[in-house]
Amino acid sequence: MNTNDSLIEKNNRAKKMMLWFGMISMSMTFAGLTSAYVVSSSRSDWIQQIELPFAFTISTLLIILSSGTFYLALKMLKVQNKIATQGLLAITFALALAFIYFQFQGFRAIIEQGYYFTGPESSITTSYLYVLVLLHLLHLTAGIVIVLNVFFNTLKEKYNPANTLGFELALTFWHFLDFLWVYLFLFVSFYG
Repeated sequence: MNTNDSLIEKNNRAKKMMLWFGMISMSMTFAGLTSAYVVSSSRSDWIQQIELPFAFTISTLLIILSSGTFYLALKMLKVQNKIATQGLLAITFALALAFIYFQFQGFRAIIEQGYYFTGPESSITTSYLYVLVLLHLLHLTAGIVIVLNVFFNTLKEKYNPANTLGFELALTFWHFLDFLWVYLFLFVSFYG
């Protein structure tokens, strides 16, 4: 192994480690918020059972599906099927936009049930729900930017079977966002 290979390998390890540090810090943020949710649930003004609208279930299925299409895009990249790679990335992007659409449809349904997030009609329960979901949507927005970046990099042919690090880092982050949403969805659905 020459010195240049060693530097590239160290650089790649550093990038992977930075991604893991970021994901761990995001996990700690959501762990803190869900812990506060649990502690706050003993308040007398806590709404014991908010049934999540079906739109949140649809969005959950969409984000799980998007992880699958992103993974398949990497597989297609590794067999040098550029058109399938780009097509699967475009589907991943479309599924992410559909996820966001159904998130807002879920919020609309909650508001129609009379549960407001701010103002005099709001409750601590709905405010927590609002913070959890919108914070996840903020992270998902970063994920969408990353998906677009990977897509444009495939158009520029920056990735190939021997150079997939950026693609793999994006995929890892996307899977993390998927897992995080499933955790939040199950937590809010079954804790109460």
